[in-house]
This record gives sequence, C-alpha cells and structure tokens, in this order.
Amino acid sequence: MYETLLYSKENGVGRIVLNRPDKLNAFTAGMLKEMTDALKQVERDKEVRALVITGSGRAFCSGQDLGNVQGELNLKETLREGYNPLIQRLVGLEKPTVAMVNGAAAGAGMSLALACDFRIASENASFIQAFINIGLVPDSGSLYFLPRLVGYAKALELAVFGEKIKAEEALRLGLVTKVVPARALEETTKAFAERLAAMPTKAIGLIKRYMQKSFENDLAQMLEWEAFAQHVAGRTEDAKEGITAFLEKRKPIYRGF
Repeated sequence: MYETLLYSKENGVGRIVLNRPDKLNAFTAGMLKEMTDALKQVERDKEVRALVITGSGRAFCSGQDLGNVQGELNLKETLREGYNPLIQRLVGLEKPTVAMVNGAAAGAGMSLALACDFRIASENASFIQAFINIGLVPDSGSLYFLPRLVGYAKALELAVFGEKIKAEEALRLGLVTKVVPARALEETTKAFAERLAAMPTKAIGLIKRYMQKSFENDLAQMLEWEAFAQHVAGRTEDAKEGITAFLEKRKPIYRGF
C-alpha cells in the first residue's frame, strides 16, 4: 500500500513502521505524505484506539534525507508542506500515540518521537537534536516540545550543543516514558499500547486536547474547559460503563465511544 511505510492494525492498535532501513528511515517528501495519509486512516478507523510509530532496522528515524533538500526556499517549503501538517495531525489525533524508539532518533526523527504522547525506548536508543551540527535550527516541533518536557534551560542546552542523549539519560530528563532491554522492546510496547487501546478513548482524546491548551491559558479558562470536557465525557457510553462497573465492583469493558 505504501512505498516507505508499513501499516497494520491488531487488537485495537494501529502500527506505522518507517521503512527505509538502508537510509536509517530518513524522511523524504514521499514518506511525509504517506505518514500523513496513514494518520488520516488511524483518525477515521474506529477500530484503532491507539497508535504505535517505530522504525525498521537499527534506527527509529535519522531525520531529513538531506540528499532530497537543496537551498533555503526548499527547506522552508518542505517544512510548511510536509513536516508541519504531519506533526499537527499527529498531535491533534484524539487517540493515544506511542513512539517505540528502537535506535537513533535524530533531528526531525527526534521531533517525531517527541510529538507522540508516550515514548518507549530500547536501551540502545539515542536522541539527538542534530540540527545545529549542520548549521540549522530545530524544527518539526522540537522548539515547542523540548522546553515543555525538560524545561527551558535544558532544552536550550540540548538544542545548542546537539549532543547525543543515551536512553537512560533521556529517561532521567523525562524525554521517555520507560527504557527496556532491546529484546523486550516489542513485547513491552505492544502491551503498553494494548492497555491504552482498552481504555476510554474519548476521555483520553479530551485529556490530550485540553492539556495541550493549558500552557497558554489561565486557570479560569482551564476550569471552564474542564467543565465542558467533563460534560462531553460524561455523555459517552464508556463513562456509563465505567460508573456501572464501579458500582457493580467489576472491571469495566470500554468500547471507545
């Protein structure tokens, strides 16, 4: 179906695999378009209630394939037409997303991982804000995500020095959710994503939507949005099931609506 990706779904979990292992899964214009299309599929498919993104081979994603970019104008248009719509669609997806970081996540590859809600990293994984090493600035959301995850001072340090961050350091900084042995990465991520897929999907989507707004709005506005979100969540079948299961002292069975 795709030339640069593999897409599948199982047990409520969609899976996008960046599939250019010979190029360390570096982005091309074609891959960006295919990823955006795959995200549209995930968004529309009610059977998919969580998403895992990973890379084939020994890397997660090494960022932009520089052999496909030439000149200042091209860089700007590549971001506006390729990366920016992709990142916005991923962040706006009202289903939980998990980056399974199997190896190096560099440049825009690191941005992609940071744009996901959770990151499960192999002990062999690494992260690097590689932009400065070729005279460029972080893009694809890194200037947005980094300070929110690690604070301004550390984010500036990571962006300016462009040094490799090993998995355990990434965990200490709060860049990843957990680090596991390479041999356990697949199994751990699968269980993690399936747990998310079995949860009340609408409530997770509402949590994501309004938590993202919390950095730019005051308490009064957030209290109002919480009231609205609670109204929406409270009208879902999953909320009815959750309350009923609580009263009946049993485990709820959520269906995602």
